[in-house]
Parts: sequence; C-alpha cells; structure tokens
Amino acid sequence: MTNVERVIEYIDLQPEESPNVKNLRSLPPQWPIGGIVFDNLSFRYSSTSSWVLTNINISIQPNEKIGIVGRTGAGKSSLIQSIFRMAELNGRILIDNVDTQQISLYDLRRHISIIPQNPVLFNDTIRINLDPFGEYSDIEIWNALDEVQLKSDMIDGLQQQVTEGGSNFSVGQRQLICLARALLRKNKILVIDEATANVDHRTDGLIQLAIRRKFVNCTVLTIAHRLRTIIDSDKILVLSHGQVMEFANPYELLCEDQSQFAELVSQTGDREAAHLIQQAKMTARARHS
Repeated sequence: MTNVERVIEYIDLQPEESPNVKNLRSLPPQWPIGGIVFDNLSFRYSSTSSWVLTNINISIQPNEKIGIVGRTGAGKSSLIQSIFRMAELNGRILIDNVDTQQISLYDLRRHISIIPQNPVLFNDTIRINLDPFGEYSDIEIWNALDEVQLKSDMIDGLQQQVTEGGSNFSVGQRQLICLARALLRKNKILVIDEATANVDHRTDGLIQLAIRRKFVNCTVLTIAHRLRTIIDSDKILVLSHGQVMEFANPYELLCEDQSQFAELVSQTGDREAAHLIQQAKMTARARHS
C-alpha cells in the first residue's frame, strides 16, 4: 500500500519551473555578496501539509559563519531547503536585497554551493562529477583536488571512474569531492549538512581546515551534528519545532541562564562541554581584540 501511495504522491507532484524561465528582476553585478535575510518566512512541503517552519526572522551578514543546531525534527534541513526553494514559501528570503522568488531556480541554485550530508555522485568520471558543464580547465580541477588533498587518490587522472552513487569512495571522500566542486564554483554562499556517519579523523580535519581557509570571504551555513565544528561560528541558530529559539554569538549563549544552546553543550559530557566553552571564549576574545 505504501508503494501505491507513493506513486499517487508523485503523480500529484507539481513540476518545477523550466530552466528557461526568465528572472522577474535583473540581478546586480557580482550578485550575490552573501547577505541573507529571512523575512517572516514560513515553509511547507505541499499546499496540503503543515508548516514545518513558521515566522523565521533573522539576518545574516556577508561572510558570516552560522552554525545551525536543534534536535531531530527542529527544522534544520527545512531551513536549507527553503533557501533553494525546494517547496512552498510564505514570506520572503532576500539574498543581498533580491527576493529569491523573483529570480529563476536556475540562477538561484547555481549561485549557492552545497555539501550534503550524504553526497551522491554520478556514475561517470571524476571530471564530469566536478565539472558537469565543462566550464573549467584541467589545471583548475587539479588545483581544486589538490586543495582537498584528493589529487593523489586519482590514479587514473581526471578520467578516474566513479561508480553509481559514488560507492567506491567513502562518505568523507564524497564530501571532499563536493568541497572541491564548491572551490571551483567560487560561490559566495556555502551550505554544509555535516555527515552523521563516521568520518575518519583525517578526512574530517581536511574538511574543517579547507572550510576555514578557503571560505573566509564566504557566507557559510552549517547544519551541525557535532558542536565542535561550529563552536567558533560567528553566530549559532537554535531551532525547535520550526521556530527560532536563539540566534547569537556562541559564547553569549553559553553565558545565558536557561540557554538551549548551553543545554546542548552540557549534554556532550563534562570534558567535552568544558572544551567547547573554552573554545567559544577564546574565539570571542579574539574577535574583540
């Protein structure tokens, strides 16, 4: 019965707009810079479903690093999907004062890079996976692979084959490939959905180092499953049941009584919590020095 219901669901699914749809407004030169405003945003997956995000009002400055946290079902992934206009929006998302509903999906999505939690790669060459539209030279692609320390893994060069779904690469390697793709694109907005699967320490370190070194002048939104990776963020966004509970500097939140972020930190255990608090404190001092 579930399969029948799923087929019916697909039949009723509204198609996305054509790639040839024109923008309702012209885009400024060098758009986007990276500022994002959620203006009374609500979001749901269909016209008959419940809202999974309600009344989101936050402003993110260009180049800010934002850690997004919350329990399962809090709305973290839905927030990211709203940026890409994956379903129905009520309210507005402005990227550098441009309403995302007034530009084509093609222009919107090509200007935002994403590293998904479980990246799926094409059954083709590594070159096609990194540059499916043939926009970059071999040298640029090799440089991107070198930046994420995957160059030596490509024993067959850029013609290295990728099996279906990228199953011949680990989850961490697939994320590094997506990171190399983001380096090629040079977009000013990067979205990261941190892998929940076990990623070896070396690969995890490479990902974190590359993000901190190569995306300094980018707005980075990270859905975090490990607080260590976002404790040095400019701000932490705490979501619960599709609503914003907290949005502030990590150390400020840790200093507040009854802070939900402080509660999440305390649940990591005494030793880890002490490390996180110290790291947040040091980062806050460095910003104000």
